[in-house]
Amino acid sequence: MRSEGPTVALIVAAGRGERLGGTPKQYQPLGGRALLAHSVDACLAHPGIDAVQVVIGAGQDAAYRAAIGARALPAPVIGGATRRESVRAGLAAIAPGGRVLIHDAARPFLPAAVIDRLLAALETHDGAVPVLPVADSLAHGGKAPDSTLGEAVPRAGLVRVQTPQAFGTTAIVRAHALWPAEREATDDAQVARAAGLAVATVAGDPALDKITWGTDMVAAEARLATARTTRTALGFDVHTFTAGTGIRLGGVTIPHDRALAGHSDADVALHAITDALLGTIAAGDIGSHFPPSDPRWRGADSAIFLTHARDLVAAADGRIDHIDVTIICEAPKIGPHRATIRTRIATLLQVEEARISVKATTTERLGFTGRGEGIAAQAVASVRVPETNP
Repeated sequence: MRSEGPTVALIVAAGRGERLGGTPKQYQPLGGRALLAHSVDACLAHPGIDAVQVVIGAGQDAAYRAAIGARALPAPVIGGATRRESVRAGLAAIAPGGRVLIHDAARPFLPAAVIDRLLAALETHDGAVPVLPVADSLAHGGKAPDSTLGEAVPRAGLVRVQTPQAFGTTAIVRAHALWPAEREATDDAQVARAAGLAVATVAGDPALDKITWGTDMVAAEARLATARTTRTALGFDVHTFTAGTGIRLGGVTIPHDRALAGHSDADVALHAITDALLGTIAAGDIGSHFPPSDPRWRGADSAIFLTHARDLVAAADGRIDHIDVTIICEAPKIGPHRATIRTRIATLLQVEEARISVKATTTERLGFTGRGEGIAAQAVASVRVPETNP
């Protein structure tokens, strides 16, 4: 049922991933990002999710930090010896009264449409899970050394249950408290049903299949390598000078005898890049995501806008290939700050500096920038997205 309070994605990443050997699978690279980062990015980019909380295993702090990078997340929760203990630890860190989507980090491809269906189902049910029909024949398997196939299992009415699994936070916490401590649950839906909660099913997605074996990682890499198309989009912004002693440009504070006027910190470079990235996935412009009329963004750090666009690109399974930004002004001189700006943009976008180009030019004293009335910036973003994306 509809709960007042935040909607939190609880990503369980405490497993040791022994079947893949070596590094736990949630920290293994997939398409240039850790497996865990794919799920985190999808949740961060979804407008219906307010926060992301990750549960990790003891001793995994360094691997977690490397996987998450500069993403703004709360400190991870240390999980337990079993998945259910890890979920309970994560739930204890979440404020009651809202909704929670409990997701396995080993399911890196999380479609936004599945999240939409889960949240819609929570309007009328205590919980909701994504499911897929069972297409293959089912039978009892033989045990070594006897590998003879056993009796067939009727598949009518059977479904494959996936994650994320969505619940009212208070209800699922209570359900876990009622579950026998000595018994392990297959998933949170089992715990919920045992407590009498009504759990709805919604259409799942084959992309949500869990990565368990080495062959699953190979298939996941192949999925990322499917045919892609490159999209290029332009962003442009301008801000006028006002009284002050410095400006924000490319995420860097530059001393100057004036400041830039704007509802946020008036960072023309980051604004132009943000609009360019939004354009590559046809996601509107910066004003549609962060309206100037909203007081929350008064004086805001424009890094918030840029990382939001970055996360939307990631949720669309897009890869940022290149950013080229040109800053247009008579003063201040950009040259001394170019390297710092480039590094800052690369850090915010979580890409190599080689993918970021920062240039500066003047207009030979022509126009408003030539008269020293303000600063303009234009940016071009190139992003590769799957050809099937709208």
